[in-house]
Amino acid sequence: MSTPNGPGAPDGSGGPEGPERQPPPVDVSPAHQARLLELARLAVVVAAGVRPEADLRSSIAAGPRPDVPGAAFVTLTEHGELRGCMGNLDPDNAVWASVVDAAGWAAREDPRFSRVRERDLANLHIDVSILGHSVQLADPLAWRLGVDGVIVRRGTRRGLLLPEVANEVQRGREEMLEICCRKAGLWKGAWREGPSEVWAFRTLRFGGPVLV
Repeated sequence: MSTPNGPGAPDGSGGPEGPERQPPPVDVSPAHQARLLELARLAVVVAAGVRPEADLRSSIAAGPRPDVPGAAFVTLTEHGELRGCMGNLDPDNAVWASVVDAAGWAAREDPRFSRVRERDLANLHIDVSILGHSVQLADPLAWRLGVDGVIVRRGTRRGLLLPEVANEVQRGREEMLEICCRKAGLWKGAWREGPSEVWAFRTLRFGGPVLV
C-alpha cells in the first residue's frame, strides 16, 4: 500500500491503554541503515531510467537484506523543497522491500510531482523513514509534537503525517490532526468524534544525497 505522505494504516499493534502510553522507538543498526539507504538510492536511479531494473534485482539478490518486517517512507527533496514522498505501510513486509518500493514510488508515482529524470538526480536528497509500532491513544492529543507521527483512522479512511512534518509546517497538535483528517478525505474535526481513532508512532530517519 502506498501513500503520498497521506493515507496509511496503523500496524494494529496494541490497543488503547490510556493517554500516557507512548509508541516505542525504532531500532535499526547502522549497518542496516547504510544498506537500506544504498537500496533506496539505487531504486531512485532505476526509476529515473539511468540504470536497468536488473541492476536493482541483482543488488537485492547479492545481499545483505535486512529481512526484519517493517513499514517505510522515502522522502525526496530538491534544494530543500519536497520532490516526492511515498510509503509502503505493510508492517509485515520485509523492511528492505518496503524501502525499495517507497523509493521507486517517490521517484515516479507521487501524484503531486513529475517523475524524477536523470537531470534531477544531482540535486536530490533522499531520506528513509522506518516506521515503528503504532499505539492507539485514548487521548487524541497525547502525542509528542515533532517526535511522534500521527494517524487518524475512521472506518476505511486513514490519514498519516510523519513526525518531521510538524517542524516543517509549524503547526500545533490540533492543526496536525486536522491535516490528517483532510488527507483521509474527512472533515477537519473528525478526529474529535467517534468512531474516529488516533494512533501515534515513532520513526527512525536517515539519508543523504541520491548520488554519492
